[in-house]
Amino acid sequence: LNKANGVKHTPELKSGDPVRINPEDVWAQSFDQRDVLYWIQNEPQFGKQAVYLVETDPSANPPLLRKTIDELRALKARGVKIVAPPIPDLLTVNANSEIVPSQYALDIKAVGFDIITWTFERSNLRPGASKGGFYYAFDAEGRAIEKDSDMYKALDVPAKQVGVIGVFSDWPATVSYYANCMGLK
Repeated sequence: LNKANGVKHTPELKSGDPVRINPEDVWAQSFDQRDVLYWIQNEPQFGKQAVYLVETDPSANPPLLRKTIDELRALKARGVKIVAPPIPDLLTVNANSEIVPSQYALDIKAVGFDIITWTFERSNLRPGASKGGFYYAFDAEGRAIEKDSDMYKALDVPAKQVGVIGVFSDWPATVSYYANCMGLK
């Protein structure tokens, strides 16, 4: 069905049987760096588009922290080309209450990675981003995201200023609408 409709694939490693898919249509992804490095070293057709899902959550016990610039450089040196941090890692709110790229996003780009981000639109934002949970932590005071439609502002920054190559969303209607209106693929 996917092949007939010309869509691409972003499977997350779980388990299962191998299938016959054109590697150019696959962005295999994993939170486990060892998986990504294995694909790069042993499955180069799939490894060239392997995505390292960077998990961060400073409130976790123990905290899952952002990769340092040295860790990012080390990943790049080992052949990783695409990283996928969660959306709050890529955004921040400036003094004028505008959503802008975070320093972390700028660091990732400076190292030379392509970026995919996750998860866009995961919570009800009618009470504002400050009550939206982890995925809206970039606006903890709710200064920039006050209603659902403000998420277009949050989507515009990764697309235009950060230059992400993809966005994962639990409800893809907003991302698809934005991409279609902006002529993105």
